[in-house]
Amino acid sequence: MKLNKKIFVTAGLLSAVAFMAMSPVAQQEEPKFQNLKVLPKNITGKQLHAVMEEWEHALGARCSFCHVRNEETKKMDWASDAKPEKQMARNMYKMTQAINKKYFHSKKDTTGMVVESNVNCYSCHRGVSHPEVIRASELPRSKPEGNGPGGQSVPPAGAPAQNGK
Repeated sequence: MKLNKKIFVTAGLLSAVAFMAMSPVAQQEEPKFQNLKVLPKNITGKQLHAVMEEWEHALGARCSFCHVRNEETKKMDWASDAKPEKQMARNMYKMTQAINKKYFHSKKDTTGMVVESNVNCYSCHRGVSHPEVIRASELPRSKPEGNGPGGQSVPPAGAPAQNGK
């Protein structure tokens, strides 16, 4: 009887230790992000970081461009909507999704992220947070060096070709 009781207590303790050891792992794998308005609610931490890093590079900006720092905790307050740049980023994201869906027939994956993106932040921003709007007609014209392949000069029709001899 004592042997069965010892086995029962030992098994109970081991299962409690195993359960407690697994709990923090499960919590770390499934973070709950707050205030997601355009990104999928079930996005993983790895996916969210990749999206934010892509936007950071496309705009040539740091996290603090859209996010504020909580001065009390001395940490970034990712959920805060205090900066208008964050709402603009959401609007621009929705715009590129709409363009890709309507004109390029892009599809979404199971989390709601666009799988194939033809227009993205970098298409316009090119590493600048506030891209300059320039009319194509205002761009300086460069003189073409020639009208043949690779800018080579092409002799007029009927003229003898020059071959260097």
